[in-house]
Amino acid sequence: MSERIANIFFRLLYWYISKMDKKSDITFMNYGYSKGSQEIALHEIDKKNKYPAQLYDYVATNVDIKGKDVLEVGCGRGGGLSYINRYLSPKTVTGLDLNSRAIKFCRKNYSGEKNTFLQGNAQLLKFESNSFDVVINVESSHRYNQMSKFLEEVYRVLRPGGYLLLADFRVQDQIAILNERLRNANFKVVTTEIITPNVLEALMLSSGETEKLIKKIAPKFMQGIGKKFAATEGTPTFNKFVSHEFEYLFFVLTKTPALRPCR
Repeated sequence: MSERIANIFFRLLYWYISKMDKKSDITFMNYGYSKGSQEIALHEIDKKNKYPAQLYDYVATNVDIKGKDVLEVGCGRGGGLSYINRYLSPKTVTGLDLNSRAIKFCRKNYSGEKNTFLQGNAQLLKFESNSFDVVINVESSHRYNQMSKFLEEVYRVLRPGGYLLLADFRVQDQIAILNERLRNANFKVVTTEIITPNVLEALMLSSGETEKLIKKIAPKFMQGIGKKFAATEGTPTFNKFVSHEFEYLFFVLTKTPALRPCR
């Protein structure tokens, strides 16, 4: 899917969700994370989003973000950043997303939390250099047509010693390209991990509830598309993770002094 078509699809998706999700049930839009019987402690209100919250917890707790200035690029409907804000005690949180409906939702639904939500482009971050300690990017970068520009921009807005926490999936033949772009950036790679088994486990455990939600908010003719998008068990998207056509990757990258120009 080209970036243009993908952007049109996601604008339509957000428009539809904003119209049909009257009770704001959809606050996370990631595939989730699970590792056996290990579960994070959640308030009762957050338990319905256990697996997506666990992905954010896994990503964000790989570094110490307590008292830090955190930016999430591609914040979507804000559930992940809200989790980080309420559970992990950062100093400030800022969410950025290209979709105006997503930002409008975030500003309305998290108005009681200390945060900033802005509409903007991941490949042209309108922040001062050296503004953040941590940048988080979850299941967003696979839609960027200028990944190198995104990395360059993140490097610029991070303070020296700051971290980029990147979690996303790629088609097998795109993994080498992603790794090449990371090598050509000035980041030091601290951690590289394939978490496909953990994402699959979460998808299997959550598929029943996800399908109930899709039936609740989507007309019958759209339910198949909804299941495919959510990668519920047995869908083509789910099966691509099973066959490893899709791999889910996690990186911890840190900003070091520039040794060569970003490409």
